[in-house]
Amino acid sequence: MSPLKIKKGATSHSAYNLRPTFSEVIERHTLAVVVENEPGVLARVIGLFAGRGYNIESLTVAEIDHEGHRSRITIVTTGTPQVIEQIKAQLGRIVSVYEVHDLTVEGASVERELALFKVAGKGDARVEALRLADIFRANVVDSTLELFVFEITGTPEKIDAFADLMRPIGLVEMARTGVAALARGVDFA
Repeated sequence: MSPLKIKKGATSHSAYNLRPTFSEVIERHTLAVVVENEPGVLARVIGLFAGRGYNIESLTVAEIDHEGHRSRITIVTTGTPQVIEQIKAQLGRIVSVYEVHDLTVEGASVERELALFKVAGKGDARVEALRLADIFRANVVDSTLELFVFEITGTPEKIDAFADLMRPIGLVEMARTGVAALARGVDFA
């Protein structure tokens, strides 16, 4: 107790309010980072995340401008709003980084992911796998007497849902590309 008998942090209007104003809510953000296409840039970007203990849920990289030697790194990460802002600021300070866009806050965006699923099954399990694949608009890209390989494109949530349904049927193996995302509308991101 203070000499004025006011508990520290008793109310948000108190001069003694010592509670942090930071949000503890963990948010998922998709970042689009345009970088110089040169050796070591990806390592520097990933090193930033690893060195500070930030998590990367998804990472895709591809060259977007062959003439200008630029690549686009799409990163899906999670953190508090303060952590996300810190990540964006630190990415912007890397010498080979041209642009950093937070597609989650800059407006509507389109996210897609490609996945391949190897599913084993005979008889009814095989028929059920084909039925579910049809519902999810997955394509059969390889088939043997005991296995199917399905290709599916969609949001990460759609891919997760398909995986959850294929596990009891006989999901053997799965490969995912990671999220590719673009801002909707005419603005370039």
